Amino acid sequence: MSMADDIFIKMCQDILEHGTSTEGEKVRPKWEDGTPAYTIKKFGVVNRYDLRKEFPILTLRKTALKSATDEMLWIWQQKSNNIHDLHSHIWDEWADEDGSIGKAYGYQMGIKHQYKEGMMDQVDRVIYDLKNNPFSRRIMTNIYVHQDLHEMNLYPCAYSMTFNVTQRKGEEKLTLNAILNQRSQDVLAANNWNVVQYAVLVHMLAQVCNMNVGEFVHVIADAHIYDRHVPIIKELIARPSYDAPTFWLNPEIKDFYRFTRNDVKVENYVTGEQITGIPIAI
Repeated sequence: MSMADDIFIKMCQDILEHGTSTEGEKVRPKWEDGTPAYTIKKFGVVNRYDLRKEFPILTLRKTALKSATDEMLWIWQQKSNNIHDLHSHIWDEWADEDGSIGKAYGYQMGIKHQYKEGMMDQVDRVIYDLKNNPFSRRIMTNIYVHQDLHEMNLYPCAYSMTFNVTQRKGEEKLTLNAILNQRSQDVLAANNWNVVQYAVLVHMLAQVCNMNVGEFVHVIADAHIYDRHVPIIKELIARPSYDAPTFWLNPEIKDFYRFTRNDVKVENYVTGEQITGIPIAI
C-alpha cells in the first residue's frame, strides 16, 4: 500500500467514525438542486508526507498530476486570477464573464511588497530567502488578505505555505520542508489534488534552490466529507491499493518560472477505476 493511500484511508475512516455532522446547521454550500450540503467533519487534521520516500499520489483512483500541477503553476508561477490561463475548467463556476475570480489566489501572489532587500512578490520572496537566508523561520506566504475578501469570488481554501530548511547529518545539500495550511477541504474532491499540487511545488523549489526534498505537512482546519459523498468514500477506501509510482521532475529546469505542467510525470502509476460525476457543492 502506498503512503498516500494509507494516510487517506485512515483520515476518511476517522472522519466517518469520529466526525461531527453539520446536519440541521445553517450551512452556506448547497447542491445544484438547492438542497443544503451537509457534511461530516473533523477539526484539525494533520497529515505528514515524507517526500524522500514516496511521491504522495493516490492509487485508489487516479489523480490528474498534470492538471493539478497546471493549477498550482497558475497560482504560483503565472500569478493569475483568470480562468482563461488555465487548461482545466475547475474554476469556471466562480469566474465572472471576463474569466476573473477576483482578487484571489494568483492575484495575491503577484502583488509586490516592500522589503529591506527591495520590492518583491511573495513567490520571489520565498525563492530569495531559500537561496540567501535558508535557515530563516520567516519563509512563508499568505493569500487570505482580509481587506480584499469582499472582492474574491471564493475565499482561499489553501491559504498559507510555511517553508523550513534543515541540515540533515551527513548530507551535503540542505533539506526543504513545508507546511500547507488549509481552512477547509472537501476530502473526496480535493484532498489528494491539493497534496499532489504542493508536493510538486516543494520538489520544484527544492530543485531550483539546490536542495533535497523533505517533509510536507498538510494541516486542515475543517476536513469534511459531504453527505452525498459518504457512499462514494466508503467504496473508495475499501478498494485495493497499489505501490506508489516514481515521480519525475525535469532535471534541466533550474528557474522556477520555466517549469510547465509537462515537466512532471509519474512512472509505473497503477490505479483503481476513476470516479466520475462527483456532485460538487457550491
